[in-house]
Amino acid sequence: MEQSVESQNQNNFLVTQSIGLLMRKYALPCIISLLVAALYNIVDQIFIANASYLGSYGNAANTVVFPLTVVALAVAVMIGDGTCAFVSISLGAKESEKAHRAVGNAVALCIIASLVLTAVYLIFQDGIITFFGGRVNAETFRHSKEYFFWITAGLPFYMFGQAANPIIRSDGSPKFAMFSTVSGAVVNIILDPIFIFVFRWGMMGAAIATVLGQVLTAALSVWYLCRMKTVRLCRKSFCPKFSIVKKFLALGITSFLSQISLVAAMAAIQNMCTKYGARDAIFSQEQYAQIPLAVLGIVMKFFQIVISIAVGCAAGCIPVAGYNIGARRKDRAKKLFTYLLLTEAAVGAVALIIVEVFPRALIGIFGAANESAYYTNFAVKSFRVYLCMMIFATVNKGTFIYLQALGKAAESTLISLTRELIFGVGFAILLPTFWGLNGLLVSFPISDALTFLIAAFIIRKTYKELE
Repeated sequence: MEQSVESQNQNNFLVTQSIGLLMRKYALPCIISLLVAALYNIVDQIFIANASYLGSYGNAANTVVFPLTVVALAVAVMIGDGTCAFVSISLGAKESEKAHRAVGNAVALCIIASLVLTAVYLIFQDGIITFFGGRVNAETFRHSKEYFFWITAGLPFYMFGQAANPIIRSDGSPKFAMFSTVSGAVVNIILDPIFIFVFRWGMMGAAIATVLGQVLTAALSVWYLCRMKTVRLCRKSFCPKFSIVKKFLALGITSFLSQISLVAAMAAIQNMCTKYGARDAIFSQEQYAQIPLAVLGIVMKFFQIVISIAVGCAAGCIPVAGYNIGARRKDRAKKLFTYLLLTEAAVGAVALIIVEVFPRALIGIFGAANESAYYTNFAVKSFRVYLCMMIFATVNKGTFIYLQALGKAAESTLISLTRELIFGVGFAILLPTFWGLNGLLVSFPISDALTFLIAAFIIRKTYKELE
């Protein structure tokens, strides 16, 4: 009993320390962890794009496979973020029994889910690649299949590492969560140029480098989970407790929907790219057919970097907000929400300046020197139009994640689904019928602007409830 009380008191500083200090302490490592996780795919694409024997064909293949890793991430963060919020609230309420059972059940569920998803991917490989635009031309399809197979082989390690990361943060160790992710990314960055340029393994080399990094992150996560501070795992922790699983999955469903709905939007965008690119005077030509798909993939990668910062700010606040809500300190949760919204707006403003002023520098990172003028011109326009509402995008993302920390799953889910499914998919399909590829580009900022109107209403309502 003494050990249990001591464990419960480990996180009492979450209701006593300065809100600004806690936000920096938890958000910064989370931002770095998510940025590094995003860099796995982005680093692959940078090296692929700068390999003359891969170029925009490899870029397009990377874009095709990317949504499939997001599906895996969606399942992982549903388990991990939900468990993080549930454990934080449980510890704040001094309920250590629920906390350790949640962590054990989350680990078992993640392992099972990752193996099932891997099997599904391998069985339906060709159909999945085709669905995400991989048959735009024969060369892109060949590269997509090669990259897809090896990335799929590493899914169990990737999903375990991503699910464990927020759980480790809920245990009061955001720095270790960051360290485990950074370590894997460093391995990927070191091996990518060796496998691609020295061994000339092409898409296979990029994928294997990524998987080896993910294996290291998963191994470090296992090591930590066996040595948690506030939660003590035992055999009983892993026994199925469906009442607890249901609760932490309910808290994590928003993270799942935000990611999986993003996949739906990607599928719509990539299919519209293929459909309306084939009707374009330039991109209907065989040698240029992959350009719209490759370019939008690059734009989405930059967006992923920015949104990783936005999500990191909000996700880093989950343990702090959850603990304070559990301890009935709504005043501190409200103050933290204010800090978060201001930070998200600042992140979006900086990103907006970069895409509007320096688009050529951005595309240069992804091998534009080896491409045609059509590639460069379309890329510049895509950055400036597609991402012109970045401030709204970051505030929207931060809002629904923080609502998740407050236990407001319904409001959080509403914003997420509206943005990605109703607006994201709907406008991506509708607007190109009037304006072709240009309609596809404007669908993204219009979706963000309309979603912000809904988010603003819910923000105001939440503030009143936290009075």
